[in-house]
Amino acid sequence: MSDHVLLIEQPGDWKPHFPEYPVMLARDYLTKAPETGGRQLRVINLCRSSRYLSVGYYCSLLAEARNHKVVPTVRTLQDLSRKAIYSLDTEDIDRKVARVLGRKRAGLQPTAFEMTVFFGHCAPKEMQEIAQQLFSIFRAPLFKVEFKLAGQWRIDALKPLSLQSLTPEQETDFFAALESYLKRPWRKPRGSRSYKYDLAILHNPDEELPPSNRASLANFARVGKTLGLEVDLIDRKDFSRLAEYDALFIRETTRIDHYTYRFARKADSEGMVVIDDPDSILKCTNKVYLAELLAAHKVATPRTLILSKDNLLAAEESIGYPVVLKIPDGSFSRGVFKADNRQELESIGKNLFKDSDLILAQEFAYTEFDWRVGIMNKQPIYVCQYFMSRKHWQIVNHQAKGNPRQGGFRTLAVEDAPPEVVKTALRAANLIGDGLYGVDLKQTQKGVVVIEVNDNPNLDAGVEDAVLKDELYKRILEDFVRRLDRKRKR
Repeated sequence: MSDHVLLIEQPGDWKPHFPEYPVMLARDYLTKAPETGGRQLRVINLCRSSRYLSVGYYCSLLAEARNHKVVPTVRTLQDLSRKAIYSLDTEDIDRKVARVLGRKRAGLQPTAFEMTVFFGHCAPKEMQEIAQQLFSIFRAPLFKVEFKLAGQWRIDALKPLSLQSLTPEQETDFFAALESYLKRPWRKPRGSRSYKYDLAILHNPDEELPPSNRASLANFARVGKTLGLEVDLIDRKDFSRLAEYDALFIRETTRIDHYTYRFARKADSEGMVVIDDPDSILKCTNKVYLAELLAAHKVATPRTLILSKDNLLAAEESIGYPVVLKIPDGSFSRGVFKADNRQELESIGKNLFKDSDLILAQEFAYTEFDWRVGIMNKQPIYVCQYFMSRKHWQIVNHQAKGNPRQGGFRTLAVEDAPPEVVKTALRAANLIGDGLYGVDLKQTQKGVVVIEVNDNPNLDAGVEDAVLKDELYKRILEDFVRRLDRKRKR
């Protein structure tokens, strides 16, 4: 049998001129689950009815109970019936709608607009991005979107559609979108071997300093198969596919005002296992929050001040020079600057305050290297020393000509690292959660201090895996399996 099936309510719903697809009557599906040959079935629910306790509702409900991948889900049906928009992306969509529909046109200006969305596709090219984003929220095969102008353009209503309501032209568009949807890479046959879970790894092949290099991503895929995980690499274009997976592993540098955070929120709302989880991203990417959290729990850090435009010179008075200035959401040496005098302090501060109302000032302590302790589920899994870039005070020199220049490294077994370094790292990471973290520390004359906690630490082949080799990937992926098994038992 095919790995996908389309459900309809009445035999006449599938017209004679429709293309050939594996089609099944809803009553047959409700009576008996189709044989899948060990593969996970993809169910596309095209029933006429979608209201609560209707045939269409029960088809989606049973599909989820049978662990079939179904669109739409019961949750989507319920939200469409309430015409509710619950996603984090709502404001972003309304801004895009206002931008596209608000463009000046000759003649009379309309105050209402409608469009149909088929698997994230729509007829107006200028609305395509909006259609894809709506489909990522409401993963229904076909629905209508109504927009109204009330001060500015906004989404007014979402209404499910049936095949019977489509015009001949719309039927053509629907089946083109359906064919494109079914041909996506995750739908290709996986051979005779079946996998227990599907894991998506979000990455950006064009990122300059990615948290995992290509060899590391290949290792995750290879080791995952031995643990019953089918590992797929996805990128930002795959947002609408996200719910097809059981878990999400973000291997791209995370930010709050970025699609990586939207991926995390979407995965979490779908009940998926996700690392980095959205709470960890929120806590770790903002250095102001981290500074307050570590101070409140008496975790040793360099002397740190939170500065605004009004008290910039407090850094000079309380810390002195040199002083390190940081934007709240920088990563891997980005947005980190050193001021050696008042002129540099004021100049750097002026630039940083253009993007943030608050910045961080931190005591400068030069060391030949920084420690990083990798922690997964509150257990240390690797320890690295990252050496400063040549003739520079940071691990990464972003001002170097050409590509950013990095210093060397040394990887140690956890048991060979100084106990105080590992212990301090665990104290800091455990304040965030039980995900995957990388804690950066320095050993100074005053003792071990925490620089920051990263929610998206590096896992590069040849660096962080230098001691454990495949065991490093195995430990991380085993924790995904453990979390997925626990969810399944609930």
